[in-house]
Amino acid sequence: MSEDILIAEKKRFQLEEAILVLLLILSLVGIGITDFSPADGYGYWIIMVLLFGLFAMIIGWQQSKHRSDDFKIILREQSIHWATSLLVVGGAFLILQSGRIAEAETGLIILLILSLSTILDGLRVGWRFSLVGLFLGVAAVVSVYTPHFLWVELGIAILIVAATVSWELWIEKKAQS
Repeated sequence: MSEDILIAEKKRFQLEEAILVLLLILSLVGIGITDFSPADGYGYWIIMVLLFGLFAMIIGWQQSKHRSDDFKIILREQSIHWATSLLVVGGAFLILQSGRIAEAETGLIILLILSLSTILDGLRVGWRFSLVGLFLGVAAVVSVYTPHFLWVELGIAILIVAATVSWELWIEKKAQS
């Protein structure tokens, strides 16, 4: 492999890893907010859907190698994907407004919607994004069954970051030999 390709791969890894860590941190904050104040959690998760979409577009743009045609396709696909996710979140809000579900459950439902959207978008933009989606789904379930769930989820997030960094270092070491 040429040195330029290795440098580009390393930069892409660093960007994707930084986004992974940021999304995990923001997710943990959102889980805490939802636990403390379900009404505030709902608004937070709507903002998170938009942020997840933005970060997915950034990763897609990075992967498109800056060709305008590829980026237009990625932008269209990502916009449709995340706009429909936002519509489904809006549906959860309408069900909340009808009185059929409580605010606390709405936050969990939105967390699961965001989880599914992120896992599916990870098929397009990369496995790290899918890992964040899996984390969100596990976090929703763990928060229901575990009294001190934030500590458990923090441990899972740290394990995810450590595993992805270790994996990337192993791949880099393997490529150099």
